[in-house]
Amino acid sequence: MQLEDYFDFLAPDDIRIKGHRIGIDDVLAYYLDGYAPEEIAANLPTLSLEQIHAAITYYLRNRAAMDAYLMRLAAWREQRYQEWAAKPSSLVQRLRTIKAQGVRESVVA
Repeated sequence: MQLEDYFDFLAPDDIRIKGHRIGIDDVLAYYLDGYAPEEIAANLPTLSLEQIHAAITYYLRNRAAMDAYLMRLAAWREQRYQEWAAKPSSLVQRLRTIKAQGVRESVVA
């Protein structure tokens, strides 16, 4: 089995563990935070240790490309968050209003 056979390359910035919706970035986030493969498996129980080791090995063999991939993903997520924060839904706006009223009432009391 080739190392690439463990993954579904859905788009240039969307690499998933084959048969899962879990991205390689999810595994690597734990790995780069210092988790051991067994600890990653405890946090992502639908993945086998073999799949986790494959993700880590793929990262180590392609470090420069994968670091760039992870940076693009982080930038995309930040952009999406900023877009969401700039235009919150009506529900979020109502919750913020209720929270602000609660803070004002507790200051007055």
